Amino acid sequence: MFLSVFEMFKVGIGPSSSHTMGPMVAAARFLDRLRGAPFTAHGLRASLHGSLAFTGVGHASDRATVLGLAGFRPDTYDAEAAEETLTRIRSEHRVTPQGLAPLAFDPARDLRFDYDRSLPGHANGMILSAVDAEGDVILQEIYYSVGGGFVLTEAELAQGKDSDQGPPVPFPFQSAAQMLEMAARSGLSIAEMKRRNELSRRPKAELDEGLARLWQVMADCLERGLQGEGILPGGLKVRRRAGPIHGQLLAERGRNLTAPHVINDWMSCFAMAVNEENAAGGQVVTAPTNGAAGVIPAVIRYWLDFVPGAAPAKVPEFLLTAAAIGGLVKYNASISGAEAGCQAEVGSAAAMAAAGLCAVLGGTPEQIENAAEIALEHHLGMTCDPVAGLVQVPCIERNGLGAIKAVSAASLSLRGDGQHLVSLDACIETMRQTGRDMGHEYKETSLGGLAVNVPNC
Repeated sequence: MFLSVFEMFKVGIGPSSSHTMGPMVAAARFLDRLRGAPFTAHGLRASLHGSLAFTGVGHASDRATVLGLAGFRPDTYDAEAAEETLTRIRSEHRVTPQGLAPLAFDPARDLRFDYDRSLPGHANGMILSAVDAEGDVILQEIYYSVGGGFVLTEAELAQGKDSDQGPPVPFPFQSAAQMLEMAARSGLSIAEMKRRNELSRRPKAELDEGLARLWQVMADCLERGLQGEGILPGGLKVRRRAGPIHGQLLAERGRNLTAPHVINDWMSCFAMAVNEENAAGGQVVTAPTNGAAGVIPAVIRYWLDFVPGAAPAKVPEFLLTAAAIGGLVKYNASISGAEAGCQAEVGSAAAMAAAGLCAVLGGTPEQIENAAEIALEHHLGMTCDPVAGLVQVPCIERNGLGAIKAVSAASLSLRGDGQHLVSLDACIETMRQTGRDMGHEYKETSLGGLAVNVPNC
């Protein structure tokens, strides 16, 4: 099993990797199919199903689908150009993607939220169709947005997990037990094994530049969030709080009477800054998803700002270690809130962050696995119940608490020798089973939990 660090961490846009980035990626893939088709299409249609329908408006799934069919992609997204394009599409009722003739598409008529029919493969399903001049379907594809910006066709999903077609990697661990066995046998750290796997697929310069860019985008997003002001879009009138809290914390610096627990406010502030930017539709890095994007950059920023001996040169080690853990979670369970609740998003992010922090603090592979297990274990059962379908309440604060749990888990694991009762593999399997048994109303549908007990306006 190989999942690249650049698949686990993707540069994209808010507010959701599965509901915003996923539909945009699916639409781009459908356009690629059209470019290679032997016929000329006249128009396009799209329907969103399951969680994509129930919380699609709050997650901007409709907007993302339209922009994707117009040729936009998450990693090269231009906000100003997107607004101009949306205005033109609404008035002209057509899209003009590069390499294709203009295609008829009226968002009000040709984009449908299907609340009655869920698709069998995954809670986040969508159907994209091309039609001829008479309106008959001439090409159709079902796509599933399976979390973290990953998109699979119906056929790809049916192929199962072993779909990596690339050359073999030197350390193809599929479980935490295999990961620890390979680390012991090779004498390498988790990050070093992950690096060697990456280098089997890409040049060293490309890997190093890519890792540097990931952290730069994370750091820039966090900093924008600390400077942000006002009310977040969506109608809930949620105020940005990261900036004011950061101002208070800066003013309190140096006071002898500051309580030790205030460090938690710093971590929450950093995480909330990222997720407020995500909620506003800004540029973020899936870590492993948009809804959980604040945990890892918050923990890295905490480490750099407050831990003696921390150095930016070790950030790649953090990211590689975190990606290794995230890959295990995705392969053996899920990182999708629509599939397994928020335990799969913030829980996975906390496990990844705990592992990364433990690694840069000098933890052994066994301690790193223990840190990830502690963090994930104490998110088990967490539901995904966004109020009004927006990635705001409880998502923004939840990232702050996830960061705090990650740091606590790393610290606790470093107090031991890595030997512990519950393995990370057992915890991941428990998360998978818990997600399977969780009621669908608690999995990103806004039909249960806080979403029905908090007024939407």
